[in-house]
Amino acid sequence: MDLSDPLPRQVLPATESWGTYFNLYGPYLALILLLLTLAGLVSASEAAFFSLSPDDRAFCRESHKTDDRRIANLLERPKRLLASLVIFNNLLNIAIVVIVTYLTWAFSQAQGSGWVLAGVTLTTAIAIVLFGEIIPKVYASQNNLMVARRTATLAQAGLFVFRPLAMLLVSLSNQIDRRIDRRGYKLSVEELSQAVELTGNDATLEEKEILKGIVNFSNLTVRQVMRTRLDISAVNNELPFAELMAQINASGYSRVPVYHESLDQVDGILYIKDLLPHIHQDDTFRWQELLRPAYFIPENKKVDDLLQDFQKRRVHIAIVVDEYGGTRGLVTLEDIIEEIFGDINDEFDDETSVGYHREDDRTVVFEGKMLLTDVCRVLNVDITTFEGAQGDSESLGGLLLELFNRLPKTNEETTYGGFTFHVLSADDKRINEVKVTSNKTVANV
Repeated sequence: MDLSDPLPRQVLPATESWGTYFNLYGPYLALILLLLTLAGLVSASEAAFFSLSPDDRAFCRESHKTDDRRIANLLERPKRLLASLVIFNNLLNIAIVVIVTYLTWAFSQAQGSGWVLAGVTLTTAIAIVLFGEIIPKVYASQNNLMVARRTATLAQAGLFVFRPLAMLLVSLSNQIDRRIDRRGYKLSVEELSQAVELTGNDATLEEKEILKGIVNFSNLTVRQVMRTRLDISAVNNELPFAELMAQINASGYSRVPVYHESLDQVDGILYIKDLLPHIHQDDTFRWQELLRPAYFIPENKKVDDLLQDFQKRRVHIAIVVDEYGGTRGLVTLEDIIEEIFGDINDEFDDETSVGYHREDDRTVVFEGKMLLTDVCRVLNVDITTFEGAQGDSESLGGLLLELFNRLPKTNEETTYGGFTFHVLSADDKRINEVKVTSNKTVANV
């Protein structure tokens, strides 16, 4: 024999045809399709059961239909159900791979081609992922209740067959969970804020603002939310009762700080409800005996800590003091709540009474004493928008002092962060009113 001749190939007899191949391998192909269909159904069942909303689950528990009751019973132990479905699905996939491998090996031996094994392996993997996982789960997620009803019997059968193994896996997972120290997620405020922005159309503007308020809540200090000393409505403890009642009626507040000589010496808080039984008294009435102790806090106290103190002490108002004990401002429970939910106005409030009013969709006129946190909320921007320029200032007037490096005069203006600040009113001591114009529409919040 000539050594240059190629080696003889192992081939089937010439009489073999594609019909013969089909007769030999047809049952195997049918079995593969059946297993792939079952795998798809199991994947769809898993996605459907565990994407049901709380309302869907409650509906199934209250329903009298057999399929709905079966769904409710299966979800009573979700870990065991999930384990059985995962085992069921993986066994089906393994069976498909084993059968395909055997057929591919036999076919490649007959044809003498190694490329057949690689091609069939890749095709099988694509088929399992596409038809056994992706398509069923996508469809089931969009039609979860319908798919759960139609696959409830299959899921129940899988749970019955694989119950011992599922119980073993759940027990092992519980043991591992107890032995491994769980590490909490450490996310920065910026990352949480970005997550809120990524909610897209799933949340309304109001919902986003509430979420942002919750995210930023723990970083706020009392200094950022308090009412300044100039905004405090307080009374002197030497006032006659008639004058006291007149000032209280004019202020409209239900709790009023009472001071001696100056606002730096607060004696206590007068609750108006304590005065109601004595409104007919004359000037000889000793109303000072009705004072309740004032709660003093430093200006760098965290707002979330203050909220807990309010709950424990059952008070709604605190006096903010500086390092020397002087009065810096006042903070109430309403001020804290507004940091999450926005301005809370009652039937007696209007926009001018809360420190601002709108001229159009791009322009808002603020009082110079308004806190920057409130300005940002009204302008619908992040509370860190002006951090690069505000320095230690907390009010809009303080921001303008930083931007101008001096006390601006009336009709002067400057720009920062996409906003134009026009001073409408200022005197030798303070900035009274500022018109802020945005380069985009300011949402009405």
